[in-house]
Amino acid sequence: MNMRNRFRRFFVPNSLRFQLLSRSLLVMAILLALIGLFQYVVMRAFVYQSKASSIQSQILALPPEAWQYLGHNAANLHPNLGDNPPGYRLNPGDNAPGTRLDRFSFFFLPDSTVAFIDTQGNFSPLPNFSKGGGTPPRLAYRDYQDALKSRPSLNYKVLNIPAEGEQLVVLQPIFERVNLRGNLVGLVQVSVGTGPLKAVLIRQLFTFLALSMLALIGGMLAFIPVLRKTLVPLSKMVDTVEQIDAGNLAERFPVQQGQMEVDRLAVSFNGMLERLEFSFAAEKEAREQMRRFVADASHELRTPLTSIHGFVEILLRGAMNQPDQLRASLQSMYAESERMKKLVQDLLLLARLDRSPNIQLSLGELDNVIMEMEPQLRLLGGNRQVGLELVPHLSCRFDEDKIKQVILNLFHNAIQHTDAETGQIELSLYKAGDGIELVVKDNGAGIPEEHLPHVFERFYRSESSRTRKSGGSGLGLSITKSIVELHGGTIRVESSPGEGSVFYVWLPAGQA
Repeated sequence: MNMRNRFRRFFVPNSLRFQLLSRSLLVMAILLALIGLFQYVVMRAFVYQSKASSIQSQILALPPEAWQYLGHNAANLHPNLGDNPPGYRLNPGDNAPGTRLDRFSFFFLPDSTVAFIDTQGNFSPLPNFSKGGGTPPRLAYRDYQDALKSRPSLNYKVLNIPAEGEQLVVLQPIFERVNLRGNLVGLVQVSVGTGPLKAVLIRQLFTFLALSMLALIGGMLAFIPVLRKTLVPLSKMVDTVEQIDAGNLAERFPVQQGQMEVDRLAVSFNGMLERLEFSFAAEKEAREQMRRFVADASHELRTPLTSIHGFVEILLRGAMNQPDQLRASLQSMYAESERMKKLVQDLLLLARLDRSPNIQLSLGELDNVIMEMEPQLRLLGGNRQVGLELVPHLSCRFDEDKIKQVILNLFHNAIQHTDAETGQIELSLYKAGDGIELVVKDNGAGIPEEHLPHVFERFYRSESSRTRKSGGSGLGLSITKSIVELHGGTIRVESSPGEGSVFYVWLPAGQA
């Protein structure tokens, strides 16, 4: 029963196995048919030529003078078909016994007709050589003239005579000597039906077709297990694909199965699976980041809204009639609204950078931009020690407003994490490989190692700096990273707790 089911599955019309088997057998059948047709055509020419050669040999077996005599006395010849061996005699009179031509009895072909054509083109049919003979066909005058003028080794034609059917006609010139030298005596025409020859050819053709059918059946029986074994790697790939789903993307196809096409397909599938796995991981990470982003944004917005709501409630309870409490409440509400305004602006900026960044890059010297910002940086630093170490004339392509925002964000981050009196902030600019590198270094509290991979994530703050006294929202470094990447650059951080942090911004060098 199992073999029967496997056999049925093998011969499903839309299966690859069935299509390969059927198409292979179809190609083999067409090739065998073409071979049979070619064999029939070649054998037909060979059999007809062999028959014509045999007739030619029998014609040449008679001496030329006998053919010349027969041609001149064709009207006075009649067959002698009695108890004696077949022969012909010349009958000069009705009562004369005649003259026998026993040598002529050698020429005996069933269903054959003979005619003699002299050098002037006169056509003389000879009496039938056998009981089945008929009237010899008469060819075109040009055919006889061409045959008389040439001395071919073998000259025959296959004609379709309406009354007689297909005939093999042999034309043989007769010369005075047997070695085809001397004067031309005439032309002998012998025609014979091709029915027996066709019967032989048909028998050979049917024999070939029967052997071809046996070969096809044997080939099919031998090809089925070979085809099944050949398709084993593909079947394994199908089984592997069925095991793969969104939760099992780590499955991979074997790439060394001994079949080049299947191996290439396996490599392509493995590459696709790797991309899918990466895409699913990236999508999962993006969903997680979005979840954290929404939660953090809601938390950040809820805090100032709660403060403003509390102060409004205090004022409504009568604090508005007390100037000191009214002023303090209004100042606190103003600070919270400024903080909320800054948060909303940062969120809108991040959304624009993610969706449709509008950045205009132009060639310039970055050291000049930093020198222009020096008074502003020293004012923001307060009592902190601010140092600049800039290599002059370093060019790159940048958007001046955006790159100023990068510098201010990094500098403001350093201010938040350094002491107001003993803090030290250093800005450096130098050439690095095929670009330039901006370095912002501080001597603050530093960042713990476990927090370093997350410092550029949105709303992320380490525990040591999770304070809102400075008004930070945790979006500054995320904005900085987005702007740097839009410039084709990279940003990274190195930090040790208690020793400060160093931020490195690399930008590709510009070309004039």
